[in-house]
Amino acid sequence: MSEGPEDTLRAAGWLHEPGLQAVFSAVEQDGDTARAVGGAVRNTLLGHPVSDVDIATTARPEDVMRRASTAGLKPIGTGLDHGTITIVSDGFPYEVTTLRQDVETFGRQARVVFGRDWELDAKRRDFTMNALYVDRHGALHDPLGGLEDCLARHVRFIGDPDSRIREDYLRILRFFRIYAAYGRGELDREGLGACLRQRDGLRRLSAERIGHEMRRLLRAPLAPDAIKLMNDCGLWEIATGGLARVDDYAALRQLERTADETRDPELGLVVLAGFVREDLERISERFRLSNAERKRMQTAWSAKKRVKQTDAVSSAPSLIYDFGRQGAIDGALAVWATRIARKSEETFSLEKLLISLRELAVPEFPLKGADLIAAGHTPGPALGVVLKRLEAEWKDSDFAMSKQQLIDLSGSSS
Repeated sequence: MSEGPEDTLRAAGWLHEPGLQAVFSAVEQDGDTARAVGGAVRNTLLGHPVSDVDIATTARPEDVMRRASTAGLKPIGTGLDHGTITIVSDGFPYEVTTLRQDVETFGRQARVVFGRDWELDAKRRDFTMNALYVDRHGALHDPLGGLEDCLARHVRFIGDPDSRIREDYLRILRFFRIYAAYGRGELDREGLGACLRQRDGLRRLSAERIGHEMRRLLRAPLAPDAIKLMNDCGLWEIATGGLARVDDYAALRQLERTADETRDPELGLVVLAGFVREDLERISERFRLSNAERKRMQTAWSAKKRVKQTDAVSSAPSLIYDFGRQGAIDGALAVWATRIARKSEETFSLEKLLISLRELAVPEFPLKGADLIAAGHTPGPALGVVLKRLEAEWKDSDFAMSKQQLIDLSGSSS
């Protein structure tokens, strides 16, 4: 007999974690019930990893706080106004949210009331596959018939798609991101149509929210398909402020078995949007990227230019030294993707180059200013000029010159 959805849920390791069961025990008192909801249930049914568990409950927030504290757990009022309490149990945080229903909707500022109706709570969520609940014993609760959509990997808005999107325009990007992560086949036509009709709402979203959602999309398995559709519909340009090389990005993701880096948003954005260096700054500002993310993109873009000029294996030491191992690998992958997209046969050298970039040690310049001073040079700005000249000589020697050879080449002692 084949295993059914409830069998899968009952066997889920996360459901039997002592920390989670302790939260259930604390919250489920005086007739209140609690159920895991959303991503943990969806991911379990689809065979994806579960990284966190959200819980919905009929218990009011103040009761959740009191009961958790009495049980020796640590409650944190992270979203009291919206009925959300974070309970730290066995070192792991669980978000516990009281059942809600919308009374009036003003975009993200919807006025909600707390309730005890599981179906009304489900109706205010975004997609049917995210409106699945499971109790502490593994019993599945499906108030809106989302199980069929989930198992079919069909991403469908709950109720009227236009209404769901107007509640929060970020749901346009979530529609494509959830599809890229969990979908199969064509996108839901009604949902896609609503995204097109409501697309100007993307202009109202903050850069942080857009950037967070887009980074998650770029990591997803079907990101090339989702981004192509977004680009064809004009959504990519609204979200990013620029154009996209969708064929190059699709080619990059074809290299996923060769290089895990192809899923990294920074490299993806360089390939997708890095027509000129200024594009990277625009994307960085638009998505509010961190300094580390910006630096990686800029380094990858510069390394890509160098690899285009010389992709021979012999260039690997210089690439690693100038751009670091990560930057050199990013540059090689970006060029490789471009050549695949252009159906160029000149890719074998890039495959060998990538292997070398992973295996070679980063060359280390053997000379320091103190070595030159010990050899008789005078401290000061001129010393830096000498060091730069000697570093160039060392690189030209294919990093072969020794410290003593460089000192001998440094000129007369002062």
